[in-house]
Amino acid sequence: MDNPDLIALSVVGDGEAETGPLEGSWKGISFLNPARDGAVLPILHLNGAKIAGPTVLARKDPAEVRSLLEGHGYDVIEVEGSDLPGMHERFAEALTEAYTKIRAIWAKARGSEGGSAATDPASGEVEWSPTGRPRWPLIVLRSPKGWTGPHEVDGTVVEGTWRAHQVPLSGVKDNPEHLALLESWLRSYRPEELFDDSGAPTPLVTANNPEGDLRLSATPHANGGVLTEDLDLPDIATLETPVESPATSRAESTRVLGELMKQLYERNPHSFRLFCPDETNSNRLGAVFDVSERMTMERVVPEDVKLSSDGRVMEVLSEHNCHGWLEGYTLTGRHGLFATYEAFAMVSASQTIQHAKWLEEAAHLDWRAKVPSLNILLTSTAWRNDHNGFSHQGPGLITTMIQHRGDVARVYLPPDANCLLSVSEHCFKSRSHVNLIVIDKQPQLQYLTLDEANAHCRAGAGVWDWAGNELPGQDPDIVLGCAGDVVTMETVAAAQILRERLPELSVRVVNVVNLMTLSRPKDHPNGMSDMAFEELFTNNKDVIFSFHGYPGAIHQLVHGRSDADRFHVRGFIEQGTTTTPFDMVVRNQASRYHLVMDALNNSKRHPRGSAALKAWCQSQLDRHEVYIREHLEDLPEVRDWIAQEPGSEVSGKSGKA
Repeated sequence: MDNPDLIALSVVGDGEAETGPLEGSWKGISFLNPARDGAVLPILHLNGAKIAGPTVLARKDPAEVRSLLEGHGYDVIEVEGSDLPGMHERFAEALTEAYTKIRAIWAKARGSEGGSAATDPASGEVEWSPTGRPRWPLIVLRSPKGWTGPHEVDGTVVEGTWRAHQVPLSGVKDNPEHLALLESWLRSYRPEELFDDSGAPTPLVTANNPEGDLRLSATPHANGGVLTEDLDLPDIATLETPVESPATSRAESTRVLGELMKQLYERNPHSFRLFCPDETNSNRLGAVFDVSERMTMERVVPEDVKLSSDGRVMEVLSEHNCHGWLEGYTLTGRHGLFATYEAFAMVSASQTIQHAKWLEEAAHLDWRAKVPSLNILLTSTAWRNDHNGFSHQGPGLITTMIQHRGDVARVYLPPDANCLLSVSEHCFKSRSHVNLIVIDKQPQLQYLTLDEANAHCRAGAGVWDWAGNELPGQDPDIVLGCAGDVVTMETVAAAQILRERLPELSVRVVNVVNLMTLSRPKDHPNGMSDMAFEELFTNNKDVIFSFHGYPGAIHQLVHGRSDADRFHVRGFIEQGTTTTPFDMVVRNQASRYHLVMDALNNSKRHPRGSAALKAWCQSQLDRHEVYIREHLEDLPEVRDWIAQEPGSEVSGKSGKA
């Protein structure tokens, strides 16, 4: 993509071809525009077997395999056999034919409009589909598994069977017959012609080697950091969401990210793309469609909206494809973002893991230049899937990410739009990280101005003095910590209830936006020092921590901190359904009322009125249960809550029961 002179040759084993992600990836040519993009030449290698049995495509009638691939839009070139040197010659001819066709596709797409029905490979012309998509070449290579290895071992045929996937010769140190077979096998490659007496390659070998950047190990496309140019980023101050006072106004926070990416598309027309599984508008990122359409090389009908072959917004209902495309885009030096519903990020989680592992190992190689980070936005989160239900409620990728090494893994939970802007700008500037950003798309309370958000995000965590009531110079009775947008709202609401109904209890509110700051510095480079950690959480006061994800993640991160057992975590505990927003936090015991009761239960001091407040919280939960069943919506004092002056009815001070 956006690499018009590059051909990527991808060898696909027939075992790999059985996997779901690979099956989905054949659709990639529907998103490749030869006028501006390079090409992928797939080589489907059917050698007949995987670890312990036959493969599906190898056992199918070759005509069916051809029909399958032609149905995806490919021009299939087949090579089959085991004879030498005939196979080498036929495969070389296939590569030449494929290369010639790719060059012909490029020439036609970049020189004139329309398609051609010509199919003569000798002429260099190619077939085009009726929709204007070229039929890209694909090679099917059929050769025996274990080809040129031992044909038979101990009376059992190995070559051409699944046994060749295993170690074909075992016990060579103790079995003279196996050792002799091994020597015969290795000598069949005539090493005396390939290496001199010192073990160096002979001119026969080196004469065929490419030089300079044409070497696979030296091509800059395989070391994309050397090609990377910084994104041309706008001044995010122009995108600031106005906040007159904390927690008094609402906005759909992810819309500002859409506006930011709109400008990124305009400023970086050949080096930035959004990858999203058919959810761009749903995730409130639709501003990008003001400057770019969705991409397709297939048929476009009058009813379609923002869809064309010129589009650069990549939408396909496959998390695997979107994730994989972004990986390739960043590894070759470009920038982008993968946006998906939170629960469905687990569909491609293994890809996230493998990319993180690759970055972790690449960091040990001085010659590998750092590449743009893999940026992942999770929205439509577990707490606000009001109409989709339990299947769409799962914050598991956070837990997956925090297992990885600190030089790569980053997890951000911005509580509002300005924090999302600040975090996004940082992520788009970063290199060789996997940045996970989690924030919901629904209207939510806004807390910080952009200046405040920038300072908060640089620190990674901070005390929100406006939300608590602690006395200067004194530790609070209880600390309310939070990380995540919905649980931050519940925490701020809980703090207000405590301020207004039990002002004698001193409360501190700490918000965490960079989750990894909770770690110790020796565990993660973003980890807070012990002194900074104790400034926020004290060294001996109980902490009621409300978390977007699974509670165990916080316990893992604060392990080793002073008296870590004083952290009491509320989070997603797999209690989900199609219900109201507040009922989700109630079901997972993370509501403002649960947090107030937790604070009372764990505070070492209980001012007069503590028991009455706890009882009132329980009565509010009881009211909630009755109300949502009668009205199918949340209580007005919850649904419409904003931060108010002390004494406001909406905060519960007057407490209508």
